[in-house]
Amino acid sequence: MDMDKALSMVLDTLQCASSQNQESFKPAEKKLQEWEVEPGFYSILLNIFSNHTIDVNVRWLAVLYFKNGVDKYWRKSAPNAILEDEKVKLRQGLTTNFREPVSPLAVQLAVVIAKVARMDCPRDWPDLVPSLLTAVRDSDLLVQHRALLTLHHVVKTLSSKRLAGDRRLFQELTGNVYSFALTLWNTHTELFLQQFSENPVNAIPSLEKALLALRILRKLTVHGFQKPHESEDVVLFVNLVFDRAKTMLECRKQLQVKNNLQELIEKFVIHLTKVLLSVLETHPFSFIDFIQKSLEFTVYYTFMSGDQETLFERFKIQCLNLIKLIMLCVEYKPAKVVIETKDPNTLRAHQIKTSFFTPEILSAICQGLVGHYFLLTQEDLQMWDDDPETFATDESGECWKYSLRPCTESLFVTVFHEFQPVLCPVLLAMIQSNHGPVSGTDLNAILVKDAIYNAVGLAAFDLYDEINFDEWFLTTLRQELQLQGGHFRVIRRRVAWLLGQWTGVRFSAELRPVLYSAMLSLLQPNEDLVVRLTVSHALKLAMDDFEFSTDQFLEYLEPIIRLLFNLLKECKECDSKMHVLYVMSFVVERVGHPIRPHVSNLIQYLPLAWDESAEHSMLRCAIVSTLVQIVKAMAHESKVLHNFLMPVLALCTDMQQDSNVYLIEDGLALWLACVENATDMTDELMQLYQNMPALLESSTENLRICLTITQAYVLLSPECFLKVYGENILKSCQYMLTDLRPDGIVIIMRFFELCLRAAPQLACELLKPLIPQVMIHFLRLICNGEEASTVFSVYICIIARVLLFSKDTFSQMMREAAQQSGKTEDQILQTILLNWNKRMPLVTGLGRRKVLGLALSSLLTVQSRTVLNVFNDVIRNVVEALNDITKPDDTGAIIDIMSFSVSVPSSPTETEIVDYETEHDQRLKKLATQDIVHTVVLRDYLLSQLNELKAQVGLEQLQQFLQSLDRETASMLEEYMNVNGREAHIESHFTDLRIS
Repeated sequence: MDMDKALSMVLDTLQCASSQNQESFKPAEKKLQEWEVEPGFYSILLNIFSNHTIDVNVRWLAVLYFKNGVDKYWRKSAPNAILEDEKVKLRQGLTTNFREPVSPLAVQLAVVIAKVARMDCPRDWPDLVPSLLTAVRDSDLLVQHRALLTLHHVVKTLSSKRLAGDRRLFQELTGNVYSFALTLWNTHTELFLQQFSENPVNAIPSLEKALLALRILRKLTVHGFQKPHESEDVVLFVNLVFDRAKTMLECRKQLQVKNNLQELIEKFVIHLTKVLLSVLETHPFSFIDFIQKSLEFTVYYTFMSGDQETLFERFKIQCLNLIKLIMLCVEYKPAKVVIETKDPNTLRAHQIKTSFFTPEILSAICQGLVGHYFLLTQEDLQMWDDDPETFATDESGECWKYSLRPCTESLFVTVFHEFQPVLCPVLLAMIQSNHGPVSGTDLNAILVKDAIYNAVGLAAFDLYDEINFDEWFLTTLRQELQLQGGHFRVIRRRVAWLLGQWTGVRFSAELRPVLYSAMLSLLQPNEDLVVRLTVSHALKLAMDDFEFSTDQFLEYLEPIIRLLFNLLKECKECDSKMHVLYVMSFVVERVGHPIRPHVSNLIQYLPLAWDESAEHSMLRCAIVSTLVQIVKAMAHESKVLHNFLMPVLALCTDMQQDSNVYLIEDGLALWLACVENATDMTDELMQLYQNMPALLESSTENLRICLTITQAYVLLSPECFLKVYGENILKSCQYMLTDLRPDGIVIIMRFFELCLRAAPQLACELLKPLIPQVMIHFLRLICNGEEASTVFSVYICIIARVLLFSKDTFSQMMREAAQQSGKTEDQILQTILLNWNKRMPLVTGLGRRKVLGLALSSLLTVQSRTVLNVFNDVIRNVVEALNDITKPDDTGAIIDIMSFSVSVPSSPTETEIVDYETEHDQRLKKLATQDIVHTVVLRDYLLSQLNELKAQVGLEQLQQFLQSLDRETASMLEEYMNVNGREAHIESHFTDLRIS
């Protein structure tokens, strides 16, 4: 096709695709997707977005399609890869396009070039960086800027490559361009300062270019050197950072009105601090020479200058984080005994830190953090009034990197812990000087006390031996919780928070009822909403302690649940509702069974909350999590909730729902709790299981809990459930077995084993299609030479149980396994027995060993020469299993400790909270009493099998088998024949038998 015609077609299609008309948009988008793999398509796109006369929206779309094409088709190994000849022309075209007038488009072009550079530079595109460096020197200011922008993105992309070869290439690049980049940065920075002094508005372009050069230098410094401190240019650059930061801060002070230039200066200053942070984090030993200067710089501006109010917040955050990271740097921490530290760099860094942080400086930092940064501001108090729920939201995670208050609190914890002996007296003095009562109208005094209490809570662990918190609570804090009017809500909130911080550190168990009573008064509806939300979190912390006593709490349980419920209804924000729900869920979980009478209001409210939270998946997660604890606490009484729970579970576990990704984990936990606490199988529970096959087949992430739920269903109603769903479940398991790791195989095999125990005949029938596969997997495991493992154990136990429950099924499965493997039945049996006998001593678990012993005993009478050929090995393993499970009782009689050792316990009474068990636990115990492991005595079964074998082969033949036993095995067998001083039943028939 003619190139001009093709260009015209693509241009028209892009115009349609960039329009708002749906009728033209859809076909155009489809056509462009078809052209993605056509040769020459990306050359046409290059021509279109390089033509500045074409509409910006069309050019924008062309760049985006070009960028996506680079991602998909630029690599040589990619399907439909762009041809090499075309790529050469594309690279040439990209590096001649540095006059893009539209800034967002220029950024996209720079990103495109960087993406290509990541794959081609320097091998296939050696002239990229030289051409960029040439363009940066161009007399045209626009070309200068666009080339510098592109160089920044290229350097940023290349610096992110982590393979050793790529890092070496980047270090070579750094060696070639670092001096130039440093000179460029200095030149543009000096030009900006000169222009700023003359006319600040005209200085913006120079500062933009200086900022781009600074970003390039940062990447080169951090990723372009193995040891940056060995480069004179790097040392010069980092030292210049401090001077440039001071100068730029002075420039910012001269700008009275916030404008674009001020924002640009702030970006520049922040990036200077990023240089220091990046070098510290990536090359801590190279940073040692800058520790002193960094600490002097940051501590001066954040604590000493007296000019903190004129500094912008992000700069203060960066400085405070730099102080903190220097303190926490592992490479700067010597051994506990300093003289044992071998690395001289660590000792030098530690010495610099220690000499800088004098008691005077530490005191200034502590007083500055508490007396200045911890004080609530007018903006904070205004937010308290206007948006109390947002104000009360507890910030967590890594917000200390970006938010000033968490940043200052994080630094305080670090400094106080690092220099506790020095700072304890300072903080205690502050407590003492502000110990007395304050007026409710004296806002400043209240804010100071709030800040000091905040410090005491943050440093709770380090103040353990310094503060008698019990006495403080009884003499002061409890009274301050009762202060009303004025600004005392600030004190009540902070004291409640403080109690939450200290209850897990140092708080007497005897005082907990007093604490609960105080919290109860602060949860009343007339209390400030922020205070109530704070108290709810403090309550959770107080209960989340090893000294928590349910008996102490029961008196307050009903009113606290009621007040938390009222608080939950009052909250409007999703985060607040989640927080209160989380606290209520924790209370239910912690108290357990006695919660039953007090959850009626919550149960009535949760359906309404569920309906109202349709657009808030995370709130629904909190509701489901709460329901899990309620169901567990209500146990079998939770059946009354099923009308609400079943639709909730149906939604949570429906793979077709978009919210499934949020709700699935908690939904499965709730489903398991419902089934485990159900007393009988209901139509709703049976219908709900229709969601399970899709969950089993979707991924192995939730395989364990999905099969645990399925096992609970099996125990709840074995025959009913397996008749309806058994075949589909086993098909899903059969499919999964082909692509699972050993731990996944073990989970599935244990499920099979449970089915065989709960419904032996039906399970044998259902498992018929799978047993050959189990046998083949077992044989493959053997052929691979793997040692006995959990996988081997569960495989062989499945085979053993099938053999014990149905020899006909076992024989049928052997035939099918022989057909599928191309071997004879005797060969299959011989291989299984050989490895069974060889590895059985390595199988752990008394129950498993007894099952294997029973199964081996049962094989003695199948009239198979293959079995009788290994008679000695079979008897040896059975006798060794007997050794494991046979012990003397209190009377000295020898008994099988696995037989009838588990009985069904009676249902727990209302007072037996600790020993409370689910209905599922009861069903497990009942199943155990019916299991062959506990109902058959292995010794008796072995001897009866020997008697039957005698009837089959005759006394003489049996004597030959017994005489073939090795001496040790024969001796142990003879002991079991004459156990408890009585002749075994077999002896009455073998009066002439002598085991030699």
